[in-house]
Parts: sequence; C-alpha cells; structure tokens
Amino acid sequence: MSKDNVSRQDVMEALGTVLDPELGRDLVSLGMIKDLEVSGSTVRFTINLTTPACPLKTEIRQNALEAVQGVKGVEEIEIEMDADVPVGQRKSEHKNIRNVIAIASGKGGVGKSTVAVNVAVSLAEKGARVGLLDADIYGPNIPTMMGVDRLKGAEDKKIIPAESHCVKVMSIGFLVKPEQALIWRGPMLHSAIQQFITDVDWGELDYLVIDLPPGTGDVQLSLAQTLDIQGGVIVTLPQQVSLDDARRGMNMFKELNVPIFGVVENMSFLETPEGEKMDIFGTGGGEKLAEEAGVPFLGSIPIDPRVRKGGDLGVPVVISDPDAPVSKALDKVTEKIAARTSVIAVQQA
Repeated sequence: MSKDNVSRQDVMEALGTVLDPELGRDLVSLGMIKDLEVSGSTVRFTINLTTPACPLKTEIRQNALEAVQGVKGVEEIEIEMDADVPVGQRKSEHKNIRNVIAIASGKGGVGKSTVAVNVAVSLAEKGARVGLLDADIYGPNIPTMMGVDRLKGAEDKKIIPAESHCVKVMSIGFLVKPEQALIWRGPMLHSAIQQFITDVDWGELDYLVIDLPPGTGDVQLSLAQTLDIQGGVIVTLPQQVSLDDARRGMNMFKELNVPIFGVVENMSFLETPEGEKMDIFGTGGGEKLAEEAGVPFLGSIPIDPRVRKGGDLGVPVVISDPDAPVSKALDKVTEKIAARTSVIAVQQA
C-alpha cells in the first residue's frame, strides 16, 4: 500500500487495539473515535472521552498515536481530545442531570464540604457542566465557600441557581437569614430536598455534586428516593473516632444501594517549612478503612492553611492556588471520582 491510499478500515482496526484502561474496552467499540478523516498520508480524528477529567487522557492519546503510526502509509497524525459525559441518571424526569455524586461523612468537621466544593470546581475547570447542591439544611456552608450570597431569581416558576466559578449552586442558605435556626422534622426536610431538585432550573449538567449533611438520616433517604445517585464518596480523618463514623456512612450507602466510589482521607498530615510531615490526627486510617471495605482509596489531602483561607474568602484552593500540593491532591481525587462515575454510567447504559 502506498502512502497515498491509507484505508479508513486499517486505521479503525488499529484504534480498535487501544483500550480505555478504566472501562476495559477499546476506543472503537466504546464509540470514542469521532470525525475520522484520511487524506493521503494524513489521518485526523477526535478521541471523545467519557469525562473531561479523565486521569488517563495523556496515556490514551499516546497509545492511539502509536497504534495509528503502525498503519502502513501514515505519515502525519492529528488528534483532537474531547469529552461527552455519559448519562448515568436513570430517573427519566431528571435526565438533564447526567450523573449524581454524593459526598458524605459519618460526622461533622472532617472537611466534607471542602472536598465537595473543590471537586465541583475542579470538574468545572476541566470543562464539565457542574451543579453543587448543599443538602446540609441545618448547617449550610456552601454559599460562603463558593463566594455567593443570593440566587439569580426565578423564571417560569423555576428557581435559577446561583453561579460561581462556573458551577451552579443551590443551598437553603440562600433562602433563610444567616443566623436563622431551622427546626424541621422529616417531612419538611423531604419537601425541601425534592424542591431543590425539581423546582430548580439546573439546565444540562454532566455532574451534580451533593454535599450531604453529617450522619445518616432523612436527607440522605430523601435524595436516594428522588435521584439515582451514581456513587458516594466517604470523607474521613485518619483518627479512630472519625473512622468509626465513616463506617456508618459506608453502611448507609450500602443500605440505599448506592455504589461507594471510595474513601478520601482529609487532613492527613501537616508539612512543616522544614519538610517534616506531622501526623496530627494519626496516619493511614483512611487507607485502612478503604481496604477493609473493599473500596478504592481515592487519596490523602494534607492540612494546608490555604484551604481554610480559600473557603473563608469564597475562592476554593484549586482556583486560588492551583499549583499547591493540596490542590494537586484534590485534582487527583476529582479525576478518580470522574473515572469511577464513567465506569458506572457505561455499565448501566
């Protein structure tokens, strides 16, 4: 075969040998190869990933490049990278929300909201359409951490969510005074949660990240009844007390038939200016918990004053200081969550 008559079939056969490592299938059977053009000795195509936060994007591109380079007659290859997040949400009335990710803990004070905020913003920074729902009715912190204090209004009997850092945000904190104490029983909580989903104009979302309240109760049950939650993430500290409560959070997800994406260990260590790592809350607890439960360990997040500062100022650390070690750790956690979400969605398709 001369360099002037490269066949599309040969190129597709070559690409059919390239696997998406997370999904365990080849790019062709997954429908990831788009807009293939062959012009003389030049081949152009797009790899359409299942998430813009794909942790293996560079590896997949390189493997595809090498596969096509092996096709006789090919001299030049142009590859575009894109993403189309698959629909994992099965409840037909909420198809505009493709995937729902719940961030949970068994107790308060472990940094669950910090993880939820930074995961949502990191996904948006990578090009995804993201919503963030503050489901902590009694202690809504998301408005402060996202730097917004009001909704955009209402249109056609729908609430228009606030928007910050390219993320759509909904919280009870927009509807009550900051100092107001809500003393609500289960039915009122259930009604509020349903309204946050059905009465809010979320538009088209690739991911809805939900910051769950501490514990296991009415809010978690209401969300599971309203949405198909793609997966849950457990946030814990390394210390034993936090781990005991995190186990309850895991059991809650199991009772609700929600897959557990994995465990995040927050405040894992404090690195001193001299480079010493201080294990203030113990060490290795989150990894041990994940191993015991047979779920992935998604990563360790170090203690860093920049996280607190970013939360207070409404500029999450992945934006305010993207090159900081804590930001890179949060980005890696985000990529692993996005990858697991894609796996579940493709399996359900």
